[in-house]
Amino acid sequence: MPGTTRVEIRTLKVGRYVAIDESAYKILGMSKSKPGKHGSAKARIELEDIFTGQKRSHVGTVTDSINVPMIEKGSAIVTHIQGNEVHAMDNKTYETLILPTDPELNLEPGGEIQWMEAMGRYKITRDH
Repeated sequence: MPGTTRVEIRTLKVGRYVAIDESAYKILGMSKSKPGKHGSAKARIELEDIFTGQKRSHVGTVTDSINVPMIEKGSAIVTHIQGNEVHAMDNKTYETLILPTDPELNLEPGGEIQWMEAMGRYKITRDH
């Protein structure tokens, strides 16, 4: 999967991210069981999609590999809002970003925002 790396499930921690079915998820909780007589230890991971908020769970052995998205974060200044797109200029690279709006945030031209990118999708995480 592009934009991801692979790690073993045993190395994951709560608050980190995983990629399943072309979506990036934040780990809300994890529980591990002991190995049984005829099997290996299992891990149950409670997940929340970072873009839609949809919750799901994933079960696998602790030695299985799972994709982890490469998350990029930054801050930007809003240049203008057009329809349901926010146009902003990155504070470090000065490149123009086009981000989807979030109705919960109070966005104004000239205001500063925090953004997150995972697997080619962008999200505004915070306004200032």
